[in-house]
Amino acid sequence: MADRPSAILIGDSICMGYRPLVKQRLADKVEILGIAGNGGDSGNILSNIDQWMVNRNANLIHFNCGLHDLKFERDTKKYQQPIDVYEENLKEIVSILKARWKGKLAWATTTPVIDARHNAVKPFDRYQAKVEAYNKVAISIMKEAGIPIDDLHSVIMKDDLEACLVDDGVHMTGRGNMLLAEAVSNFILSNH
Repeated sequence: MADRPSAILIGDSICMGYRPLVKQRLADKVEILGIAGNGGDSGNILSNIDQWMVNRNANLIHFNCGLHDLKFERDTKKYQQPIDVYEENLKEIVSILKARWKGKLAWATTTPVIDARHNAVKPFDRYQAKVEAYNKVAISIMKEAGIPIDDLHSVIMKDDLEACLVDDGVHMTGRGNMLLAEAVSNFILSNH
């Protein structure tokens, strides 16, 4: 079906978890595209914006970054991308996309973390309070730019958080991935 609309889903490992399920769900309706690996933080997306986003044919770009940005290194006591840098990077990404890409845009909020689970098994910390703070910054930027928001954070928070996240406190279980895939699929169908 060459006449199907297409959507590029760009994000981190959370996106990598739900993207194949979205592709399955929308197989007859929308061609789902992605990138080869993990999108990483906002700086990485900014560095790869032409290759991943601008110079591709699609009707919609559905994108997210945040979980890598808010990683807190215990030894240096620094965030991978401090919130002010995250804010500037997102503004730059939005500015480039609005200036050089003519399709529709959509932002996905960063999904929750369970601090205790995550910080017990990872060599760096993540905190739910920071997820909320980074989401607040991103939502403000996207609203100002008129970019629709797919609130994946709320999808997981409204369900059973403990059942949606695996033992590392950040990645999704089968249940979490199915919930996100359903939400993203519905969002794409109503916004492509």
